[in-house]
Amino acid sequence: MGDAVIRVEDLNMYYRTKEGAVRAVQDVGFEVARGETVGVAGESGSGKSSLALTLLRLLPNYSVIERGRVMLDGKDILTMGDEELRRLRWTKMAFVPQASMNALNPVFTIGDQIVEAIVTHRDVSREEAVGTASNLLDVVGVGRERLNSYPHELSGGQRQRVAIAMALANNPEFLILDEPTTALDVIVQAQILKLLEELRSKYSMGVLLITHDLSVIAELADTVMIYYGGRIVERAPAVELYGNPLHPYTEALLKAFPDIRAKRQRFSYLPGSPPNLANPPSGCPFHPRCPRAFDRCRTEVPQLREVRPGHWVACHLY
Repeated sequence: MGDAVIRVEDLNMYYRTKEGAVRAVQDVGFEVARGETVGVAGESGSGKSSLALTLLRLLPNYSVIERGRVMLDGKDILTMGDEELRRLRWTKMAFVPQASMNALNPVFTIGDQIVEAIVTHRDVSREEAVGTASNLLDVVGVGRERLNSYPHELSGGQRQRVAIAMALANNPEFLILDEPTTALDVIVQAQILKLLEELRSKYSMGVLLITHDLSVIAELADTVMIYYGGRIVERAPAVELYGNPLHPYTEALLKAFPDIRAKRQRFSYLPGSPPNLANPPSGCPFHPRCPRAFDRCRTEVPQLREVRPGHWVACHLY
């Protein structure tokens, strides 16, 4: 791991809705180093995908970025013009979206789609782009012989690999993966995870991995951020967080994850639901579900603070 490839500072974003402001990103700050994978974990509805779309500035027109900075290659993504931002996407930063298996255009071959991503952003001939696309298909394990295949002719795992190949087409410094293995069976998921680890090492990218699957985080991430109610509630090196979680929400998530090596035991679960971000509870967003909440939790939002070297937590218990 090297220097920071992306730095996020005091990022705040909300959606305008009939119910009011839905605050999906609140006071978020972190860095991703070159060659590092940072995992973002949390329940569905906590705002993880909104965080990814904010970093990419792919938000709908009813969203508002209140404040913050997203520094990439010394420039703030949030202040860039549309043309500068278009040149940055795919070259400096790339994205593998949720349900990416269905993101491919069904009327074009996969080769044409990868080639388009290359010639749009690089001054190369179509022949050179086709050669690059062929090599990428070999790298991700699809094989260059499928260059002229259409998406419907590929399996789900192959389409996922093609989406990853497209994201890598212009050697990005920073890659965002949003639930990259959700729709895959266990065997294909293991293959994709191995592929992602190899590609991260080969290209020395900074990677932001968003998922609700703690096993995926454990497999790939160097650093883990636990996301709840639009906020980072805990951040630590993966080994430290899994071995010694501090936030009650993190503890509950890990207890709900079954240990296949342990003796048979009663299944543990986290009662309740994530907060409604249009009408969140006062104080700590987790306090209605927290078994250790006390009066201060109901009135004051805890700030993220470093309680051990490299281990940050937003909880009044610390």
